[in-house]
This record gives sequence, structure tokens and C-alpha cells, in this order.
Amino acid sequence: MNHTSFEKFLINAPFILGEGAVIERLRRNNDLELDPFLVNSAFIYDDVKRSLLENICRQYLDIGCTLDVPLLMSTPTWRASEERIAAAGLSGIDVNGDNVRFLKTLRESYGGYATKVIICGLMSCRGDAYKPAEALTVKDAQMYHSWQARKLADAGVDFLLAATLPACSEATGLALSLAATAMPYIISFIIRPEGTLLDGTPLKDAITEIDATVTPRPLAYMFNCSHALFARAALLHGTNSSSLVRQRVIGLLANTAARSPEDLNGSTSLVEEDPEVFGKHVAALHRELGLKILGGCCGTDDRHIRSLGTQLLTGG
Repeated sequence: MNHTSFEKFLINAPFILGEGAVIERLRRNNDLELDPFLVNSAFIYDDVKRSLLENICRQYLDIGCTLDVPLLMSTPTWRASEERIAAAGLSGIDVNGDNVRFLKTLRESYGGYATKVIICGLMSCRGDAYKPAEALTVKDAQMYHSWQARKLADAGVDFLLAATLPACSEATGLALSLAATAMPYIISFIIRPEGTLLDGTPLKDAITEIDATVTPRPLAYMFNCSHALFARAALLHGTNSSSLVRQRVIGLLANTAARSPEDLNGSTSLVEEDPEVFGKHVAALHRELGLKILGGCCGTDDRHIRSLGTQLLTGG
């Protein structure tokens, strides 16, 4: 799929079902150790870990295929920066490209349905996504993230997604690095129900600043790692949101817990939400606010995505 095709696909699709949690589901496995630097990006080089990763990915692909709806899959590259790859002892290995090829192979195994599966090259901030004080400056972020953006673009993803972003400065620098690839890209924030990023920047200011600073500007914006009720409150906030925000924000990958990032970061137990309730809350954002890309983040699994996909499809 070329760049123009993806943009047309996004316009023409009634909605795109997002996958559910991957990293967080792997973290729940007490017999499994995530890499301190790369998290799950090197799983594809270990037969047992690759199989576990593939099983989760196939659960989401199977749901999309059964419902016959468009599906978004993200490469397991959330932490695969040049710095982290080197720290993990994998310099010289094309970790980003190999993960893209891993997902492409899975997609191709679904025959005709593969044309409805979109693969994004996933990136994030350098530091803790729940700690905006760790965010890079605009200049430093552009320099830090450019290497990974180019690796993912060269591997042929359908678009680039910078997700779980807590601060406007690093989001702006990331946008500059993504724009330089000439690939379509989306910026995704963690938000508070008060309509701000975690660093306190009002949504309307963050989007206006990035759109004005970066050429080409992001194709759109999303939220992730936030509950559906938080997303709704943020989008409808009378002061910190705006009609422009509601026009530019097109998706949510939602948590099951209606709790703040600070609470979630310190939680030692999984906070689940009934899959039917989750599906109802998230699907409502499509009907009420026109959000098009809707899926799961922390706390979700195949049950939540199946419920969401069914409710999006039936209008339930």
C-alpha cells in the first residue's frame, strides 16, 4: 500500500478496528521476562517468545478476519530506538525492519483479507511515557527519533505512529522526524479528562503548535493509554479542546481502567473492565464524535477487541 492509498483507505473505511494490548499482555505472563531495553522488540529472535507474540497477534487478526473489518496492527517496535538497540547488544541488527517483516508475513498468511490489514510503524518517547518531566526538547527529540523513523519507513510500513506521548515538546520533535521520511504519520497522546496532555498543555494548543511547526503536518492525531470516558471528556472540554481538536483527533486505543496514569503506573494488579462495557464505551466515540480508529491498550485482550469490533459493525 502506498502513501496515497493509505490516506484514501482511511477516508473510505467506515472505521478501522485497532488491536488490543500486546506488551502489557506479555507482561502479565509470570514466566516471561521482557527485555529491559527493548521490551518485546527482540522476541522475534527467540523461538518461544516469537511464538507467544505471534499467538497474540493472530488473535487480533482472527477477530478482524472473522468480522471482515479493517484492522490496524502495530509493529513490536515501541522501544526500538538506536540507543536502546545498542544497549541490548543488537547493534547492526535490523530490529525495526525485521519486526515489520514479521507482521507482514502474518498479514500475508490471511489471503484476501490481508488487503484490509494496515501495518503502522510504532514509536514512542525516549523516557517513561507516564513522566512528562523526562520528555526531550523539540531539537533533541528530532535528532533522537530520526534514525528509527527512517528504519521503519524504509521497511515499508503503511504509516508511522508515534504513540503514548505525554509532552508537547517531544511530540513536536517526533513529528519533525516523522515528517522527514515523507511517510504519512499520526501522533498519539496520553491525555487527561481535563483536555490536556500529561505535561499540562491544552489539547488545542498542542495540536495547533505541531500543525504550525511541522511540514507536512500529521495526517491526524489519536489518543492511547487512556480510558474511553477520559477521551470523551477531553474532546468535549469547553476550554482546553476545540472544534479543531475534534476534527483532527480520529482515534483512540483505550485502557480498561478509568484511572490516572500515576495510579496505573503504581498499580500491582490488572484493572479489567467487562468486555461488553468496554466495547460499548469505545464504540460510542465512533457514533458520537466520529472517531475512526478504535482499539485497545492496557487491560485489553481478544475479548475486548471482539466486543468492540462487533459493536462497531452492528452499531450496537
